[in-house]
Amino acid sequence: MGTGNAAVETALRILVVEDEAVIALELESLLDDLGHVTVGVAGNAAEAIAMGRSTAPDVALVDIHLVDGPTGIEVARALSADQRTTVVFMTANAKRIPNDFAGAIGVIAKPYSERVVASTLDYVADRRSGRQEPACPDGFSPAPV
Repeated sequence: MGTGNAAVETALRILVVEDEAVIALELESLLDDLGHVTVGVAGNAAEAIAMGRSTAPDVALVDIHLVDGPTGIEVARALSADQRTTVVFMTANAKRIPNDFAGAIGVIAKPYSERVVASTLDYVADRRSGRQEPACPDGFSPAPV
């Protein structure tokens, strides 16, 4: 289970937006181990946006550079427009994130660790539930306020 209280209370429904098959499979396995549910894996912008709209995930973990180019920013803007979905970038290309973070709440830098993913998802769950000012986990860079 996770590092904090999120995994104990409720599983998050997560959309993985990642075009590298091995990374997507490893992430899916990690999410399962943490007690969360992967609602889909998308490798390009159109697929990610369509899946996001049809599944309304709690969280979308979005890489910036997908098979169709640096379209993760477009995906983040589209998915974060739905108040039900919290977007977190997972990328080695953090310099490509616009100043407004395209609606994402922050970024996990690749390569990531299991601990960083687990603590970030606990942080997201705390924010979504309205808990007072959860501490920002190590390895997660929040979007500017």
